[in-house]
Amino acid sequence: MTTAHKRRRVIAGNWKMYKNLGETRDFFDAFLPLVRDVRDRDVVVIPPFTAISAAVERAAGSAVAIGAQDVYWGKNGALTGEICAGMLADAGCRYVLVGHSERRQFFHETDDTVARKALAVLSEGLTPIVCVGETLENRDAGLEKEVLRRQFSGGPGSLTADEFSRILMAYEPIWAIGTGRTATPEIAAAAHEFIRACAAEQYTAGHALALRVLYGGSVKPDNIQGLMAQDELDGALVGGASLDAKSFASIVNYT
Repeated sequence: MTTAHKRRRVIAGNWKMYKNLGETRDFFDAFLPLVRDVRDRDVVVIPPFTAISAAVERAAGSAVAIGAQDVYWGKNGALTGEICAGMLADAGCRYVLVGHSERRQFFHETDDTVARKALAVLSEGLTPIVCVGETLENRDAGLEKEVLRRQFSGGPGSLTADEFSRILMAYEPIWAIGTGRTATPEIAAAAHEFIRACAAEQYTAGHALALRVLYGGSVKPDNIQGLMAQDELDGALVGGASLDAKSFASIVNYT
């Protein structure tokens, strides 16, 4: 890398709707020995709700943190099927994905619900990983910056400066998720730079400099090196490649 990268990097694996309890335990038994020497970056595994307790139990004593894939913003209530941040904290989670592109796309998540969820997560002392990103149609129409600015302003940009300083963000170009099309390291870096510019505009240059932005979109063992060579990228949000212990460990162990 051209300059020393000051922000501590994060490699997070989002399992989506995969793995039962047995598969979760097997994964950790295979994965933990492969990443036991990792010290200079944070490692997060984000299983489905049903596997959180098993993941927390297996990861105990290691440096691997566990996250959740979604949350509801209320504290408790007659909301069948929802899970609140307090329950996630109680289960041992330390991170929560908020506004993942699939939640926006299939479950009609809005910038407003993203902001509410981020606040709820922060109120329980957990770290939200707030996701933003444009579709292929947006990019082809040259609207990617407009979309990112809107998602930033309506979501994380509605937090106070103090709240904002406690979140992570993830840039997910929707056109590169599960399609095998990865944004080039340069395209990703430009988007991260723009997100940071939005943060500087809304808060301060210091907030922008401290903000950690992960890249998510078909991250694999064979492209992690090129992506992480970009100073603007503070880690990766890994999908399919995080389901296999060896594959995810090789991403976590990039040099």
